Amino acid sequence: MTMPSRHIAIVAPSGYAIDQAAYLRAVQHLRDLGHQIHDFSTTNGRYLRFAATDAERLAQLHDSAKHPDVELVIALRGGYGLSRLLPQIDFALLANSGKRFIGHSDFTAIHMGLLAQHAVSYAGPMICDDFSRADVSEFTHQHFWQALSSSQFDVSTKASGNPEMECEGKLWGGNLALLTHLIGTRWMPKIEQGILFVEDINEHPYRIERMMLQLLHAGVLHNQKAIIFGDFSGYKLTDYDNGYDFAAMLTYLRQQIQVPILSGLPFGHVRDKITLPVGAHCRLTSNAEEFSLHLSV
Repeated sequence: MTMPSRHIAIVAPSGYAIDQAAYLRAVQHLRDLGHQIHDFSTTNGRYLRFAATDAERLAQLHDSAKHPDVELVIALRGGYGLSRLLPQIDFALLANSGKRFIGHSDFTAIHMGLLAQHAVSYAGPMICDDFSRADVSEFTHQHFWQALSSSQFDVSTKASGNPEMECEGKLWGGNLALLTHLIGTRWMPKIEQGILFVEDINEHPYRIERMMLQLLHAGVLHNQKAIIFGDFSGYKLTDYDNGYDFAAMLTYLRQQIQVPILSGLPFGHVRDKITLPVGAHCRLTSNAEEFSLHLSV
């Protein structure tokens, strides 16, 4: 897919690059595509379980937003760390910078903070592992550059067992643990009649259920148009679960939550993922065989 050359900033507001060779492969991959790379991350640094100290990671976000040439700001990786920075992040600076901020997982905190400022950002690939892996996903990259190059685009996915419906609203969401974590804070936007998407990894179905019930009891879900489940993988079932699996959990949630719940969105901690503009207008159409999103930024 032909794409214009971009000035891309790499920031590491959470975890560090475990595999330096893979990180360098990602940078070279982007350069081979014709992009100019501005590396704000301390790729050879490490502070505790983070990519750098809190002050250094905060400065990366602010410096990338102030850089005159940077167009895209892509997170090195997720993990944990943005929660420590939230009170010091100048979200107005980020929102007014004209940059497009991209990532997922822990980066959901940035998405929500920007959405609270009425700014659109992108839930999508990160340097590690989406750009750094040896078997780069063409699916992921095609959708990524399409999302960045188009003010309107469609995403369709085959998925059975979902309700037949049509609705429109603001698309928002991200990592379920981070969304739950932000409830009651000033960084959690109040979205009315929205379309909420969620994903997570290494979370057992009962923990997914518990977090969704927290969103329900906190009043976040009752006024949404639809809820879309992305990928929830990496957990292990045991004999103790006695048949309580993801499908059983989803059936229970559909009984408790009076908002249509769809599953099968190709987004999350997976190799093949779409890119979603958080805060864009979305028209959702679903039938027994598939659902589609028409997105307008």
